Amino acid sequence: MAKTLASLVLLTTSQLSYAVDIQPNTLYPLVELDTSMGKIVVELDRTRSPITVDNFLTYVVKGHYDNTLFHRVISDFVVQGGGLDLNKEERPTDKPIVNESGNGLSNLTGTIAMAREAEPHTATSQFYFNVVDNEKLDPSSRRWGYTVFGEVTSGMEVLQAISLVPTDFNSQVEWPDFPVQDIVLKKATLLPRN
Repeated sequence: MAKTLASLVLLTTSQLSYAVDIQPNTLYPLVELDTSMGKIVVELDRTRSPITVDNFLTYVVKGHYDNTLFHRVISDFVVQGGGLDLNKEERPTDKPIVNESGNGLSNLTGTIAMAREAEPHTATSQFYFNVVDNEKLDPSSRRWGYTVFGEVTSGMEVLQAISLVPTDFNSQVEWPDFPVQDIVLKKATLLPRN
């Protein structure tokens, strides 16, 4: 009986470990975002943003981003997602992470970065893509910036198409710049890396 119980505990633990395997030894992990408008692949930079990459990948592997909405789209600014389910309700998140915006990466077209509140160390699950160069979101000697942690390696045309969808004020969540038709992140997948 004790052997069976020990085996069961070991099996459960190993499955749990596998379930949150974020490839800790991969410096540049790849994530595929399968959206209702096509696929986007991003390469993350763990050398410059280790805390942010680990945080993002934990949400990816746990399935947090699956069936979520891109809820903020501004054609000459950003495409943002990672927080709302298909009912336009906020998903629960883990604790906020430390801001790594001083890592030398800039908010340039095609990069992925963490959204946050006004306070610098408030990023949780929401992320955004820069669809234009947004150096004004980088840190300066007087203020914290927004942490860039990777870039699009394929699917830039999908991201550009998303950035052009019609938007309006959404009265349910009381946010502007909300896509009129839902743009869904169907599944986020951490890809194997050799």
